[in-house]
Amino acid sequence: MVKIIYNPDIHNRKTIRLKGFDYSVQGMYFITICVQNRECVYGNIEKGKPCLNQAGEMVEQHWLKIEQQFENVKLDEYVIMPNHIHGIIFIASAQNNRADTRPAPTIGDIICAFKSMTTNCYIQNVKQNEWKPFDKRLWQRNYFERIIRNQEELDRIRDYIKNNPSRWEFDKNNLDDESGYLNGS
Repeated sequence: MVKIIYNPDIHNRKTIRLKGFDYSVQGMYFITICVQNRECVYGNIEKGKPCLNQAGEMVEQHWLKIEQQFENVKLDEYVIMPNHIHGIIFIASAQNNRADTRPAPTIGDIICAFKSMTTNCYIQNVKQNEWKPFDKRLWQRNYFERIIRNQEELDRIRDYIKNNPSRWEFDKNNLDDESGYLNGS
């Protein structure tokens, strides 16, 4: 048996968060969440359009429920791809005047709840409807986010999301790419 010695330079996860930024403040965030091992479990892309299977439809339903679950959270452009989701989340300033001491949800809170709900629902469907099982976890451990700083950036990200399915052949998340584009051929 090989003993692995902890090395903080290579074993410590690097944060993708902007140091010192409060992720519960009003703002827009571009989010990407990937399936573990980039497995295509949510359908496929046909003629540049997502064709969601039942699992993909379930993910979309839970994505759209985020606004109901979290006060002051609105969704903007999104797309469910075969093995990841892109979306824009807007956290608005609190409008209530109640003596509410609960902190506003952070992007991390929102994504954690989304991943938990979709994972539980997926597991239930593996047991009841013979969906494809997954190894250890449905989603990758983390997610990617970008703070959207201005209208120009928002417009560019919206276009990226809208056009993402038509670029699936060249997408870095498409591990089934046959064009050779991804592996340098």
